[in-house]
Amino acid sequence: MILKYGLDKVYVVEGDVKNMKITYPSDIYVADRLFQMKNIEYSEDLPLKGLKGKVIVIFGGTSGVGECTASLAKKFGANVYVTSRRSGCDVSEYCDVENFLKKVHEETGRTDYVINTAGTLKIGKLTERKIDDIIEDININYLGSINVAKASIPYLKESKGSVQLYTSSSYTRGRAMYSIYSSTKAGIVNLVQALSEELSDQNVRINVINPERTATLMRNNAFGEEPKGSLLEPEKVAEASLKILLTNLTGQVIDVRRRCTEP
Repeated sequence: MILKYGLDKVYVVEGDVKNMKITYPSDIYVADRLFQMKNIEYSEDLPLKGLKGKVIVIFGGTSGVGECTASLAKKFGANVYVTSRRSGCDVSEYCDVENFLKKVHEETGRTDYVINTAGTLKIGKLTERKIDDIIEDININYLGSINVAKASIPYLKESKGSVQLYTSSSYTRGRAMYSIYSSTKAGIVNLVQALSEELSDQNVRINVINPERTATLMRNNAFGEEPKGSLLEPEKVAEASLKILLTNLTGQVIDVRRRCTEP
């Protein structure tokens, strides 16, 4: 319990484990950093029936989390449009992204949600990787997210919709052997936080999903076979992704974690 002194009154304020004491100037910096990294977990009680009739565009939607998200959204009546590099749309090319969104809008007349799950994960020391390979990673993971967000805004302003990007738990601390991947994922978090403020008066929401290590082909190609049950299922990430679209949240990092069933 905290006593708050006014000029002539004493107020009683409920205590909380998240309260922070600001004593020195450096405490403000620490508090600001903690707030920037504050993550939330989605509510599993959110219904997906609100997706019915919504137009959803998914970049990188032909495999992994994107494919699972598309499949689940369709089950709940959404009109889903999927594209990826294998179908001729490279998120690192702005014109590709812009043209696909334009095509969808011309066909449907509206775009409610835009999701970008496109990404790449390659392992290796910076000194041992070729510069062209590094640039490709940056272009797909980071520039691709920028392209999707920028090209989506005009359509989402009309529908008061939402754009959703993806990060990794490695964004909080760079990890050896995949410095490029970690740093691009950190950049995406900062991008979302900044854009949520820029778009606050335009009724466009933007969030970033932060899934635990997930059982996708991309991860398998990077790390090989891993112990069964040690990874989050992509279907779980897909469910969380769609539920967040139906909220009023913006500028948030949403953690998606496996639930422990053991006592």
